[in-house]
Amino acid sequence: MSVKVTVVHGDILEQDVEAIVNSWNRNIIPWWLLLPQGVSGAIKRKAGTNPFKEVAKYGAIPLGEARFTSAGELNFKGIIHVAGINLCWFATEYSISQSVKNALNLAQQHGFKEIAMPLIGAGSGNRSADWCFQCIMKTLKDIDSPVAVRVVKYVSTR
Repeated sequence: MSVKVTVVHGDILEQDVEAIVNSWNRNIIPWWLLLPQGVSGAIKRKAGTNPFKEVAKYGAIPLGEARFTSAGELNFKGIIHVAGINLCWFATEYSISQSVKNALNLAQQHGFKEIAMPLIGAGSGNRSADWCFQCIMKTLKDIDSPVAVRVVKYVSTR
């Protein structure tokens, strides 16, 4: 069974899914020293700080790996944080593809049927939205998973 992929335009925080993916960093710099932008900033504003305090407890996250936290004040079952950018704040094809694979593995471990994923690597990862979208789609076409993925191509950060 290959993964079912839907591309949507809109706010990742308004998707009707069980969990969302947060394109995070390697988790080496304490979250409270960072000014989260884009998806992370929107999550922090609406979920509160608890998911970030939880992910901090994991310590350093290897590039492309994923960690699960609660959703804080958001109406999801959880947030999957992926280390989608390297220590130079740059996304690579490797960091994006591994993030996608590990996010899906973690979603499957938690029994989720559908997750929403932003354009990992765009924004703070210093890559264009189109380049990140192509990397994500290339990775997803080769994955067999019962977890459906909504790729949120344009993310509102209200």
